[in-house]
Amino acid sequence: MPFQKVQPEKLSAAVVHQIEQLILRGILSPGERLPSERELAERLGVSRPSLRDAISELQQGGLLSARAGSGIFVADVLGSAFSPALVRLFATHDEALFDYLSFRRDMEGLAAERAAQFGSDADLQVIQTIFDKMVEAGDPSLSDEAASLDAQFHSAIMDASHNVIMLHMMRSMFDLLHQGVFYNRRIMFSRHITYEILLAQHSDINAALQARDAQAARAAVEIHLDYVKQALLDHQRSQRNAEIARQRLEHESGKA
Repeated sequence: MPFQKVQPEKLSAAVVHQIEQLILRGILSPGERLPSERELAERLGVSRPSLRDAISELQQGGLLSARAGSGIFVADVLGSAFSPALVRLFATHDEALFDYLSFRRDMEGLAAERAAQFGSDADLQVIQTIFDKMVEAGDPSLSDEAASLDAQFHSAIMDASHNVIMLHMMRSMFDLLHQGVFYNRRIMFSRHITYEILLAQHSDINAALQARDAQAARAAVEIHLDYVKQALLDHQRSQRNAEIARQRLEHESGKA
């Protein structure tokens, strides 16, 4: 008979499983510092030797990393999503920018739909809290905090979709946005996006989610990202026109 005696799970294995789940679900984020060994052992209800065994296994698996004198951190598990060569291509070709926006439109629209349907009350409260902070922070062209909250708002919708593949994939995409790979958020906000319109769009997204109206949430996200796309097209057009004007001025000055 193919049966074997059931072996009790080692405490360290249970710790590994719990931390893996927290990373998989996006609750522990890349770069986040874990509590001290003593505190973490107390929270988990395990001995410090069992905890050390678990931490060692997770480090060997590439999920945690140690920094001398600083502690244990969640590894940069998103860093390998795109190679440096591909990131450089993204940054230098407009085709990647508009494909990125199309991809975000599709994925975030789906995430908003799922968040309205499957997000918990706590998920929606997180989104509401971030939106309230956005309102307080004001114009993202004038505040790094406001620009960061904009990204957090969209990330929270991804979290509320409860699809771990989508969550990690889109977090890697947002990371590139934070790095300015696709466009400079501050420049875009200051020149081509009206803050009142931007805030109203986020308000529409939030209201649809809080009402658990899946179709309205998806439509609101799509309207918002269509607006962002048009703003970037306008920005590119103005840059091109400015360069043409500069060349004309240089040419006319040369005639004098």
